[in-house]
Amino acid sequence: MSISTDHGGPDDAPATSALGSDGRPVSDRGDTVCVIGAGASGLTAVKNLREHGFGVDCYERETGVGGAWNWRHDRSPVYASTHLISSRPFTQFPDFPMPDSWPDYPHHSQLLSYFERYADHFDLRQHIWFGTEVVRVEPVEGDRWDVTTRSTGGYGPERTSRYAAVVVANGHNWSPKLPGYEGLDGFRGETIHASAYQDPAQLRGKRVLVVGAGNTGCDIAVEAAQQAAACWHSTRRGYWYAPKYVLGRPADQVNDLLLWLRVPRRVRQWLYHRTMRLTVGDLTRFGLPAPDHRVYETHPIANSQLVYYVGHGAITPVPDVRRFHPYGVELTDGREIEPDLVVFATGYLPRFEFLDPRLVGDDAGEGRPTLYLNAFPKGYPTLAVVGLVQPDSGLFPISHWQSVLVARLLTLRQDRPERAAAFAAKVASAAGERYSGRVKDSSRHWFEVGHVDYLRAVQRALNDLEATK
Repeated sequence: MSISTDHGGPDDAPATSALGSDGRPVSDRGDTVCVIGAGASGLTAVKNLREHGFGVDCYERETGVGGAWNWRHDRSPVYASTHLISSRPFTQFPDFPMPDSWPDYPHHSQLLSYFERYADHFDLRQHIWFGTEVVRVEPVEGDRWDVTTRSTGGYGPERTSRYAAVVVANGHNWSPKLPGYEGLDGFRGETIHASAYQDPAQLRGKRVLVVGAGNTGCDIAVEAAQQAAACWHSTRRGYWYAPKYVLGRPADQVNDLLLWLRVPRRVRQWLYHRTMRLTVGDLTRFGLPAPDHRVYETHPIANSQLVYYVGHGAITPVPDVRRFHPYGVELTDGREIEPDLVVFATGYLPRFEFLDPRLVGDDAGEGRPTLYLNAFPKGYPTLAVVGLVQPDSGLFPISHWQSVLVARLLTLRQDRPERAAAFAAKVASAAGERYSGRVKDSSRHWFEVGHVDYLRAVQRALNDLEATK
């Protein structure tokens, strides 16, 4: 198989032997597995499937690896100052460590170089078809899949290939979730989603309203505090703002030690609250709303600077938006402000444009799939999703072990079908299980996992697959 940066498909495909649902010829790829996406999750899926002996065709709509971390890609949410919010040891792939000389929280450019080196080290590029987007993925007889592709942008003819299995790894931080405020269409100021934010120059000298209190919203508010004429930060509820360092160590490393020691969640919550009271104090005295939940019940916001700039008056906390007027924004407390620019840091919804959402248990099409281990849908034993998690630590180790589990499951379908059937029964009974403890019920937290609990669950699944009885 050759490397390609143009539209195409596997050049060693056997002769066409079937017709697809649209009557077009289908190239049968035998036991080859299709991987969709060459970001972090797609790369580790290709690598682990290859190590288990599978042929792999990976389709990537862009012209390079890296997915969301490749700032050159149109769908990348990366902005100039983006760094990891999980520390290096808890983010790196377990079989490909990041350099010890790198900082605790590497810059996005370092992450891109890391993925490029990963792809080269494991010789993955020869299995990736760049500039090729997946148009449709349809189940066919025998638990196989017809995958229709074309050149990115819709140029050239479509091509359909039949695969033994499909691994979806197209990421979930590229389709903006936009609010529907009253009067927004008539607002005369500028509005953008955070996905369109790239550089502080976009904020310079403007009166900026940032809507949303996720990690991205807090980062943009901090940059607006330094560049904008004024900055308001609108949140619907109060949140816990975790410093990136605790006791001189990255905060996730301290938390992981407590998890490793099996300190109960309530004790960890008490320790966190105690630490916050002793260091930052009561955040409501800065004008920030009190959290309506206990710590660890929402995705952690790792930001050491937000409270600093709020305390210095450079960021003004405000409540949620009620409605927009042509030249102003009315807040839920009755105040009205007049921003020049509104940045909606309101998150993303997972989208599988090529896949009927009912295939992954999202019958309502709301971006809330029902999966076992956040990866396996009911009724489709040769379909898996890798990387659809929002962990309290780094994503890449989780994607690695998910793809190991996928590869071993597909191997057992050939060697020990009774084991694969038992796993399918587990998927049917346990789809939708959560691995996060109590969290807020929102689309943002639908994929929330505690990395220790989740990886233990993956390990149990691997043990069950490999049991000798």
